[in-house]
Amino acid sequence: MGAGETSTRGRLRAVPWAVLALWVGVLAVVGPFAAKLADVQHDRVTDYLPASADSTRVARIQDRLPGGETTELVLVYHRDGGLTAADRSLAGEQVERIAGRHALTTTPQGVPSTDGTTLMYPVASNEPGTDEDRRDALVDDVREVAHGEGGLSVRVGGPGALATDAAGVYDSLGGPLLYTTVAVVALLLILIYRSPVLWLVPLVVAGVADYLSTGVAYGLHQAFGTTVSGQSTGVMTILVFGAGTDYALLLVSRYREELRRHERPYDAMRAALRGCGPAVLASSATVAAGLLCLLAADLNSSRGMGPLGTVGVLCALVAMLTLLPAVLVLLGRRVFWPLVPAYGGTPRERRSLFAAMGTSAGRRPLVVLAGGAVLLGALALGTLNLPGALKQEDAFVDRPESVTAMRTLAEAYPERSSQPITVITPAGRAGPTLTAVRGTPGVDSARKGRSGDGWTEISVIASDAPQSAGETRTIEELRRELKGSYVGGPSAQQLDLGDTAARDRLVVVPIVLACVLLILVLLLRSLVAPLMLVAAVVAVWGAALGIGGLVFGPLFGFGGTDPGLGLLSFVFLVALGVDYGIFLMHRMREESRNGAEPVAAALTALRTTGGVIASAGLVLAATFAVLTDMGLVQLVELGFVIAVGVLLDTFLVRTYLVTSASVALGRTVWWPGRLSRTPGPLRPKRQPEPV
Repeated sequence: MGAGETSTRGRLRAVPWAVLALWVGVLAVVGPFAAKLADVQHDRVTDYLPASADSTRVARIQDRLPGGETTELVLVYHRDGGLTAADRSLAGEQVERIAGRHALTTTPQGVPSTDGTTLMYPVASNEPGTDEDRRDALVDDVREVAHGEGGLSVRVGGPGALATDAAGVYDSLGGPLLYTTVAVVALLLILIYRSPVLWLVPLVVAGVADYLSTGVAYGLHQAFGTTVSGQSTGVMTILVFGAGTDYALLLVSRYREELRRHERPYDAMRAALRGCGPAVLASSATVAAGLLCLLAADLNSSRGMGPLGTVGVLCALVAMLTLLPAVLVLLGRRVFWPLVPAYGGTPRERRSLFAAMGTSAGRRPLVVLAGGAVLLGALALGTLNLPGALKQEDAFVDRPESVTAMRTLAEAYPERSSQPITVITPAGRAGPTLTAVRGTPGVDSARKGRSGDGWTEISVIASDAPQSAGETRTIEELRRELKGSYVGGPSAQQLDLGDTAARDRLVVVPIVLACVLLILVLLLRSLVAPLMLVAAVVAVWGAALGIGGLVFGPLFGFGGTDPGLGLLSFVFLVALGVDYGIFLMHRMREESRNGAEPVAAALTALRTTGGVIASAGLVLAATFAVLTDMGLVQLVELGFVIAVGVLLDTFLVRTYLVTSASVALGRTVWWPGRLSRTPGPLRPKRQPEPV
């Protein structure tokens, strides 16, 4: 061995150590910021409301009024057989104690139900302090004071209590979500790799990427004011582990293949990165571009999820293309023990499930395509059975105290609302506005509230139940009549959420499709293949949403569908689903460039990538399925639809439909690119290894 070659090898051995040292330095810098992300995470109403809606303006103006945003509660005293005099006396004493301990906007007055079973006390406070801390402290203290005895039930409801209970669920997501995700990914990697060591490497690297993403997300918030909510940080963690593990599976599979052709792990890793790197880069670019399209949404929860989701995907990409290769090279071949790939060896021949599936798809491609299209279309009809818009009190999987209180109120007071509508009007027009409000059909009562910063707050009680059709008509009538004023409150917020979600779908969906198509065209140098892949993932989205419609109400017992479910599930399923199409079509294009005929290229691509795609699909579906155990209906619905969609995409669309379409189209699939008209090999052919 010459001195020059020895020197070169020494430099090459130093590269992985240099990468490792660089990552240690990056984590040292990011560490202090990562710890601060929880401090800027908020789940306030304005973090989820539409940016331009009336209800959002009301909430922001309330923040500037004396005392800030009002915390509104309802104390509900109930006895099935009817309230006794002692019950009413106890209720009065407890309300007086609450009024003595907190600065209430008005003296609470009890409102008895007509059947005598229930007594409610509306309570509102503007105590000093940050909105969330003040609200939670008030709710906790009121619940401590208000208690029943001898069959008397006392529960605290109202918008403030609902918000506190929702925030409690979001606060509890961080730890359980991370631990459950790690456990699920670890179990699947052990089953996939069948190695006591190998599974740990991508899992640790994914954990490092997650830590990096929290620091970057905090920096993004500080620099641009990006909204950080419990929903967006939870999805960011899911994407880091789900997408990151997918990239690791593809890289490790190709690395194992190259170790049989190269003696040194460093050379094998370089070949693996050259082989699968473009597909991984294009895959992550597709997901990132799709998520960034959410910046065009008007819904704050969707808009904030775009940048944080993109941070998660890009951090996973960087970690899996730099840190993971460095660690694998340093550990050498022994990391694959006991199934160590030997240099110059050949893999054990075994019957390939995906080869058999590909053969069946390639034998009658048009029949397979027609059958798959009919199946997906039939499943998509389930969207007609999706429940209506999700009400605020139906947002919890398990019924907390606030929801029980609101249900009791709805049964005891069917003739009136227990939840105020808030009107914000210029202070100089408060009198005429109050008169106009009282004369509006559907208004039971209205009173003037606080004034400040040029605005006056008017509290309105509708004559119909909260979030009913009658109350919705009242809100719409108030908005038509009160020019220059804003109408908000919990029911108005839910109305705005639904309207804005419909608007966002019309705006964001075309942008996502255009971005994804552009990336696919640049990668595959074709128009037909990208259109085929996009059509496939759109069909998967419709089918997955249809399955949701078949189970959300009848099986899960959900009372509604989150307004943002359609848009978010579309963005994730299109962006993530195209991932697997990229893996498959990139390998198919590589085989075609090596001179394979269209049918052989399609079947070889499925045989060599089918196992990786199946493993990646299982991991990604399992990570999103973690959301189904998180306690909020909107997270359960999102996790379920994405998990089901990924499984459909992995085991039906990629395996059968895309392969069958590629076989049926032949070279046309690469039109108008060079491969659509070049029958001969473009470079020496290499025998691929089944995975």
